[in-house]
Amino acid sequence: MVLSIDATPFFYSVSIHYHCHRRNLQPSTNCMTPSGSSNALTHAEFQRAFSDWYVPVRNFIYYRCGDMELAEDLAQDAFIKLWENRDRVERATLKAYVYKIAQNQTINYQKRQQLLYRFQKQMTQDRDFDTPEKMIEMSEYEARLQEVIASLPEGGREVFLMNRLEDLTYQEIADRLGLSVKAIEKRMSKVLQIFREKLGTEL
Repeated sequence: MVLSIDATPFFYSVSIHYHCHRRNLQPSTNCMTPSGSSNALTHAEFQRAFSDWYVPVRNFIYYRCGDMELAEDLAQDAFIKLWENRDRVERATLKAYVYKIAQNQTINYQKRQQLLYRFQKQMTQDRDFDTPEKMIEMSEYEARLQEVIASLPEGGREVFLMNRLEDLTYQEIADRLGLSVKAIEKRMSKVLQIFREKLGTEL
């Protein structure tokens, strides 16, 4: 489903509720309920930010990925994340914060695509996919792999992608993230367990 790109006050609410539904959340309690914090971003402030910046943010992503439908999804996800973090955002840097989220969303998506490409290349080298049935099997597995990667805990996904895509050691990842090697090992262990449970492999 692709929503209209019309950045009106009505659209921001539709977008939030649509994405809540897509994430199996309840909009009335999880996404659109005002925070108890007196310093949190209000509905009106969020609506104004969405109306002013949705199209520019979407274009910002589109220029980097070349896919308008994807750019719309990632831009909407960026504003969802803004609302979810409304207790912690600084109004003075709100616009920069939204663009930073959008940039990270795009980078993470591209990393997942790189991983899928590497996986596909490895699989086609190891197996024969000369029949339609095998091609369908491969396509279904790729889709499932992407779903699993997207569902990983953020910290675990970051560690996994840094290790698999950038070929960083646990020590290098720990240095970059300012964490202990043991913490990196723990995150990676959880990720590999998820892959074993959902895909029957550790990748």
